[in-house]
Amino acid sequence: MKKFELLAASALVSLYACPAAAQDTSATAPAPQSAPSRSTSSSASQDSSDDIIVTAAKREQSLQDVPISVSVTSQATIERAQIRDLIDLQSVVPSLKVPQLNATGQTNFIIRGFGNGNGNDGIESSVGVFIDGVYRSRTSSALDDLPEIERVEVLRGPQSTLFGKNVSAGAISITTRRPSFAWGGKAEVSIGNYGLINPKATITGPITDTLAFRLSGSVNQRDGYFRNLTTGAKINDRDRASIRADILFEPSSDFSVRVIGDYNLVKEVCCGVTSIFNGPRTLAIGAAGFAISDTTKIFDRNVIFNTDPKNRLQGKGISGEIDWNLGIAKLTSITAYREQVNESNQDIDFTGADVSNNITANKIKTFTQEVRLTSNSDGPFSWLLGGFYQHENVDTGRDIRFGKDIRTFVNGLTGGPGGLIFALESLQRATNPAITPGSYYFTQGQGISDRYKLKQDSYSIFGQADYKITDRLTITGGLAYLNDRKAAVSNVVLNDRFSLLNLENVPGLGVLPFAALPASISGCLLQKGFNPATTAGNVPVNLFGASLGSSLPGPGSAPCPASPAGLNPFGLNALQFFYGNSPAHAPINFPNATESGILKGDKVTYAARAAYNFGVVNAYISYSTGWKAGAFNLSSDSRPPLNGVGRTAAPENVTVYEAGLKARFKGGYFNVAVFKQTIKGFQSNAFTGLGYSLVNAGQQSVKGFEIDAAYKPIPWLSLNGAVTYLDPKYDSFTGAACVSYDTVRCPINPLTGLIPNFRNLTGTKPTGIPEWSSSVSAVISHTFSPSVSAYLRGEYDYTSKFQLTDTVPPALNTYGQNNVNASLGFTFEKSKLEAMLWVRNLTKDNQLISAFPTVAQDGSYSGYPNQPRTYGLTLRKAF
Repeated sequence: MKKFELLAASALVSLYACPAAAQDTSATAPAPQSAPSRSTSSSASQDSSDDIIVTAAKREQSLQDVPISVSVTSQATIERAQIRDLIDLQSVVPSLKVPQLNATGQTNFIIRGFGNGNGNDGIESSVGVFIDGVYRSRTSSALDDLPEIERVEVLRGPQSTLFGKNVSAGAISITTRRPSFAWGGKAEVSIGNYGLINPKATITGPITDTLAFRLSGSVNQRDGYFRNLTTGAKINDRDRASIRADILFEPSSDFSVRVIGDYNLVKEVCCGVTSIFNGPRTLAIGAAGFAISDTTKIFDRNVIFNTDPKNRLQGKGISGEIDWNLGIAKLTSITAYREQVNESNQDIDFTGADVSNNITANKIKTFTQEVRLTSNSDGPFSWLLGGFYQHENVDTGRDIRFGKDIRTFVNGLTGGPGGLIFALESLQRATNPAITPGSYYFTQGQGISDRYKLKQDSYSIFGQADYKITDRLTITGGLAYLNDRKAAVSNVVLNDRFSLLNLENVPGLGVLPFAALPASISGCLLQKGFNPATTAGNVPVNLFGASLGSSLPGPGSAPCPASPAGLNPFGLNALQFFYGNSPAHAPINFPNATESGILKGDKVTYAARAAYNFGVVNAYISYSTGWKAGAFNLSSDSRPPLNGVGRTAAPENVTVYEAGLKARFKGGYFNVAVFKQTIKGFQSNAFTGLGYSLVNAGQQSVKGFEIDAAYKPIPWLSLNGAVTYLDPKYDSFTGAACVSYDTVRCPINPLTGLIPNFRNLTGTKPTGIPEWSSSVSAVISHTFSPSVSAYLRGEYDYTSKFQLTDTVPPALNTYGQNNVNASLGFTFEKSKLEAMLWVRNLTKDNQLISAFPTVAQDGSYSGYPNQPRTYGLTLRKAF
């Protein structure tokens, strides 16, 4: 009954709503009814009765005419909803989800429940981000470093036949305003709680009769809304700056050259992580006298780090676009080169103890070239041909180092300073004098160093044709050939001595007499039924390995440590944090004799569509395919093929069946799309605590619908909204990462003390995908005089409860969203001034953005709380 009521409510709301992307209906000047020129197309009217121009099909069309499921967010919505980055954008585009995780640059884009690549530089996103036509292979999701934005288009479903690169789940296309040959500009400043200060400005004008410029810059600074109770510092601050120069050469209406150069710098203390469940290992840290998180106060936004996290992200690039009208067709060429450096330093045990720290860095250089030829014919036949090329070099790596308290942590788990680790060292010293008891294993500075280089070359050739069979019926066909080659090199060095040890055959133990064992160990073994004669009266070589349990038929009794029969109470396998599940107990770098380090693949994708204009209603049906190339697992969880978690993942293949209706009526419009989308070989990239499990799901599918609508019932009221319903399923997934909490599908192997690498999730619901998402907004406007007006905007974002990740128990990471945003603004027409009060998360809705197994603390889990209520004042002046 509740589901039916929610469905009915959602349908009712959609009658008065516009796409998350739909533009606020509160703007000033109406847009022309016909498609405007390129330079003015996105001034897009805010009146829902006017055309909204999009370039989703790589040519300018009305939103209501383009037979694609697309949401459009205008500049006015971005400004009045205080959308500062793509993370904020999801509040007005329900089908888009953008979680930011452990660092500023760790942002993942998800459309219709599909998306991956976050945190693992060997995996590209399934959602392509394009800014002024330039593909951004890596992005920190910021919009604030851009000048005036004309619009943001979110295209849902595969877009390979037009965008050509990593758009198997969809694309985000951001268009900024071009330089103008008339002097103008805008300056604004926002101030708010948490010490927010955010000035930005843009100025544009002519240099000559044929040359114009736009110069833009911004600074975004804010205190953190988390507090580190260990150091007293504030976490999750903002410290960003950017500058952008845009030059337009336009000697005639048929030819133009646009060159854009930009630089941005992010230096932030990010990100806030808190424990959501403290397992035995975390409690052991607390028992040793170190601070740990209070899991009853998750949303107090206090964190426990012994050092504050640091992030530094620097991006710069230059692009050039040439548009040349050749008469029969328009030629467009977009050339771009970008560099990005991303560095972070984090305490990854998330406690007051100095247990482990992680330093990561990458440097990425990307060159892209796109060429398109678009027909100008007014006849029934139109076409587009194009090609795309990308070359990218990635240098990436991390260092995980044990801190000064690592031994205290481990001793607390194994019997104290004179416990099992000390006993192991003492026994080994009898045959190896280099081993010093108390300081050989688990000492400060030990750990792992991961280094990878990845070189990628990819290209695509694509085309699309539209033919009007009648004035009302248009058929469309698209075809693309995609080719990708990746070459990777690894250099992983493990200097964690304990992880390097084969506990099932420890050197030196087998020659020591059984009587050499401490009584606390030998007595327990005898109580549990161990027969020293089986080892010729010597210490068993697997004394500290799980496999010894098969030689212990009895449960034992006090003072023997409690453990069931068949289990070794002295097994230490779980403390091998790196490569403990690898037979070699060490990395195997590649290329090598059996691994070339090269991935190659190609694919032909296509799209077919029929659209019919009924007058007030346009209808379409479509079938399209998409492809994303194979990926490397550039983390220490990667293994050679057929040896645990694989080194690589095969490509993703996408198919989508879709049907849609786009209705226009007086004062508004109503758009609906229904679809079934399937990905064969979905590249699952689950974080398991210290690395990533990269495997292909056999098949993942989702069926659902999207509703976008806008309605202006009376001149002073505009209603907008969107609803997305998703019903996802793992049709086949036998290789999902195993997790300790799923004891049924991941039982502990008594011979190794480890859980299996994989579990079978076939038939289950994928995590991270809410069933219902919606965004509804209303704008009330009032004119006090010809030069003074005001508006009040309210927005409600809803997400039904869903499990965030499948590596954390559902009871700990199932959350929904009920978020309210609002703004109150006054505009003074003669002085071109606007003053706006705004608030986000007005009702202080609390939720986790994501969750994960706590690093090196099996049985503990951590999460990322959302942003609290923020508010402020924005003053904006145009000239």
